Amino acid sequence: MARVMNFGAGPGTLPLAALERAQEDLLDFDGTGMGICEHSHRGKAYSALHAEIKALLTSLLGLDESWEVLLLQGGASAQFAQIPMNFLGPEARADYVLTGTWGEHALAEARRMVGGRARVAGTSGTGPGAVAHLGAGYTRVVRPEEVTVDPGASYVHCTSNETVHGVQFGHVPGRWFDAGAVPVVCDVSSDFLAAPTDLSPFSLVYAGAQKNLGPSGLVVVLVRKDFLARAVTHLPNIFSYAVQAKNDSLYNTPATLSVYLARNVLSWVGDLGGLPAMEARNHGKATTLYAAIDRAAEFYRAPVEKTSRSVMNAVFRLPTEALENAFVAAAEKEGMFGLKGHRSVGGIRVSMYNAVEPAWISALAAFMDDFARKAG
Repeated sequence: MARVMNFGAGPGTLPLAALERAQEDLLDFDGTGMGICEHSHRGKAYSALHAEIKALLTSLLGLDESWEVLLLQGGASAQFAQIPMNFLGPEARADYVLTGTWGEHALAEARRMVGGRARVAGTSGTGPGAVAHLGAGYTRVVRPEEVTVDPGASYVHCTSNETVHGVQFGHVPGRWFDAGAVPVVCDVSSDFLAAPTDLSPFSLVYAGAQKNLGPSGLVVVLVRKDFLARAVTHLPNIFSYAVQAKNDSLYNTPATLSVYLARNVLSWVGDLGGLPAMEARNHGKATTLYAAIDRAAEFYRAPVEKTSRSVMNAVFRLPTEALENAFVAAAEKEGMFGLKGHRSVGGIRVSMYNAVEPAWISALAAFMDDFARKAG
């Protein structure tokens, strides 16, 4: 079997070791005589797995007893709705800081429920759509002076890494913007577990699994218990964070296979040296890739300001769309897939999630040098 080099933005590639471990467990999990997909979420085998993944997340992230770890379904997009459902009562307000498409989606979902009580506190968007805060262009994160948080807001929402536009905050959240005493909620889907991150500025973070954690079908929500205590109580149980926390994320049947594979990925991260090792690995890949872009800066035109370039998702354009199509086609012949940019912006996108091998980025950089030399 020949595995290709997968640079897709999500679902992204998974560590080979995590997949190989799953091969046997799909048929016979831990000697139980049935596969992991067949186990009851109330049984001893899955209960042990459920506890293990929570322990791995707690250990890798350095969480203390002030955090609840929730393993939910619906992906990050469900949280766009569940967060305002849980934390915005009849008169409550929320602020949103926009640095790309997914922040826009989160804002739009909140506005469907609370209208103008979901406010833009700051944006780095420009061009058409910027005034309406939908469909804007983004080439950097917001600057601290561009954000004014309403001190009466129930929370302020932001996105740590925007996969469509290739824009990323750094891993020092305290420098992003001043939220004062307002709880900060953050979508960390596409750079979750990519580096050690100080979670102390946050009250809730959430991550769809299909980037750095596992397959689609699972979302991890980390919420501080004091923030959770503020949640409204009139929700249907299935949408209530408090009910899910009370039931250890087992109120309904969880995505057991996704949880299992995420456990395998977390074990792989630990075996490689944890989040410091992931940070070194990812920054090495990003350095190699951006060097290739900058070597041919007239050919590979990177729109994102260098201080906001994403370590996870690099985006760039070629001189023409025809050349971009030729680039993607030629790369696929070399076994490199998932390079076409998001349909809303076009161009090329290289996703460099944890499981993307450094050798793949080196091979892609060499391909880019050769393609620019021949076509440029």
